[in-house]
Amino acid sequence: MNKSLLVEIGVEELPAIPFLKEFPNIKLKWKNVLKEYGLESECNFFYTPRRFIFSHNSFKKIQDDLVEELYGAPVEIAFKDGKPTPAAFGFAKKCGVDISEVKVSKKGNREVLYYKRITKGKESIELLGEIVEKFLDSLHFGKSMRWGSQTKSFIRPIRWIGVMLGSEIASFEIFGVKSSNLTYPHRTISYEPIKYSSKDEFFEILEKSGIIYKQDKRREKILSEFKDIEQKEEVSIELDEKLLKEVVTITEYPTALLGKFDEEFLKLPPEVIITSMKEHQRYFPVFKDGELTNRFVVVSNALTDDFSKVIEGNQKVLRARLSDAMFFYENDLKNRLNPESLKNITFMNELGSVYDKELRELKIANYLNKKYNISSDKLIKKAIIYSKADLVTDMVYEFTELQGLMGYYYAKEQNFEKEVCLAIKEQYLPDGEDSKLPSSDFSAIIALSNKLDSFLALFSIGKIPTGTKDPFALRRATLGIIKIVLDREFSFDITKDIKALLSEYKEFDTKVLEEFFIERLLGYYPINKSLVKSVLDSGERDLIAIDKKVKALNEIANQSDFKEKFSTFKRVANIIKDMDMDRNLEIKEELFKKEAEKNLYNFYIKASKKEYDSFKEKLEALFGLKPYIDSFFDTVMVNDKDEKIKENRKNLIGSIYKSFKSIADIKEISI
Repeated sequence: MNKSLLVEIGVEELPAIPFLKEFPNIKLKWKNVLKEYGLESECNFFYTPRRFIFSHNSFKKIQDDLVEELYGAPVEIAFKDGKPTPAAFGFAKKCGVDISEVKVSKKGNREVLYYKRITKGKESIELLGEIVEKFLDSLHFGKSMRWGSQTKSFIRPIRWIGVMLGSEIASFEIFGVKSSNLTYPHRTISYEPIKYSSKDEFFEILEKSGIIYKQDKRREKILSEFKDIEQKEEVSIELDEKLLKEVVTITEYPTALLGKFDEEFLKLPPEVIITSMKEHQRYFPVFKDGELTNRFVVVSNALTDDFSKVIEGNQKVLRARLSDAMFFYENDLKNRLNPESLKNITFMNELGSVYDKELRELKIANYLNKKYNISSDKLIKKAIIYSKADLVTDMVYEFTELQGLMGYYYAKEQNFEKEVCLAIKEQYLPDGEDSKLPSSDFSAIIALSNKLDSFLALFSIGKIPTGTKDPFALRRATLGIIKIVLDREFSFDITKDIKALLSEYKEFDTKVLEEFFIERLLGYYPINKSLVKSVLDSGERDLIAIDKKVKALNEIANQSDFKEKFSTFKRVANIIKDMDMDRNLEIKEELFKKEAEKNLYNFYIKASKKEYDSFKEKLEALFGLKPYIDSFFDTVMVNDKDEKIKENRKNLIGSIYKSFKSIADIKEISI
């Protein structure tokens, strides 16, 4: 017979970000522990900042009996002259029984020792304490803490545990807390526990006690109140999904409230105000007609009929933060950007100061500017030298996430050229998977120089990512280089161009660097990896050419008849696998004996000599040789007795393969 199960773990307020990182695993880990005990069943998982709740409508009262069938040695080995041998005694010991209890059974065509062991299932209520403890031990939130005399740790102190199977309380103690049938209401209502006698009553108590225990319901309430504010005030609230998840996590009964701050603070760059709101206070910015207003939305966790004090308190906190920001901003404007001060900031011990980094970036930028002919050397130098000057400003010291952006605003105040200001702002782009890219060729050169220097400098001192560790985000930097180059259609050869930039760095094995770059390229394209590998194994290293070849090959590979076409060219790849493809593959027409080889040669020459507008066109022409190659394989013996004829035929097949290899190495493709 099954019963309902309720499990509530009560904790002190959970920190939102660590919890949200582990959140996708919590229900799965609970199910895994239950499965380990043979008690798996469907459940709902709810949370608030002060509790985890698992609710099962149907949970086994008793574990199923465990039936194990154990087989041992063949009878002729287990017994000699009717007496048990060590093999028989060993099997009995393994089964935990006397030798007299061991049976004989057939396994295949042989009689072997056999024992059927039945372990009676335990009552689940006796196991729940052990299950809950094992589950809590399985959770990983990053940092954890100990409290009181506890030797074990958890993300926050556990204050109460309620476990009820049907109407029966599971009695146990873990983390110094005894289980009970008590829960706690919203703190605004009371600090005293409330007793419940069933799962249904538990949820009724929560609903009456200011607890919206369903996280989806809290989210719906917040969004509904946002909509009401927007309609009433004729404004729009910036809905940051990450921030919304945090607010849902830290509230038990959320209420959206509209607050204000002094209009004078709107003199600050909007990003400063928004950062002050979102990052430090979890407020939502409010806009009107696309412009930031002097209003904000705070989601309160209070239960009250009068929220005026709550709004007033939050306005006071924000006013203090914005006052500090205004002081920093005005002070920075007065001091102006000063690149010389970067000489006092160490980039990395073996790589000098941030100013030294800028000088290396300048050499890269000059190389790229000469290659792409984008702007004057004077403007490039100005953008590079001032690019990181905001690192020593008061504002960036306080709000590190605004680096680059504050440099943009300060550069504008100093009347720098528009392209220089924009390049300072966009120098770190792309800075995430879905990030924007630099919006101009000029900005792209500055951003590329930043990433290329970090990439080359760190590789030169052995700071190479290993396994999952990438403390300097070089994988992201490399993907950033790829994205910028492809977006701006800059020709960039990862062998030749990188080699041309190495003079400023310590000598190191550039093969390791190139392999690292190739790994990122393999991961960049969301397609069959063998297609990308085939292009890379052709020897192509220019990113634009790689991109065009990969896309052309993928288009053709997605055609319905590609598999049939490709089977023919796999045979081509197999024939040439032992050939020296670097030698001159001379083809002599006078050595052709069969019509099929003459036809193949003529159509191959026609296809190979034609000028194509795209790689796709060339690939289609080469794949168009399929019927002639099929006819060749059907009627021509490649390995002819005459060595000259044999070599001539192999050279013909090898030449076709080499034509493909100008785009992709077909032997690397797997479908």
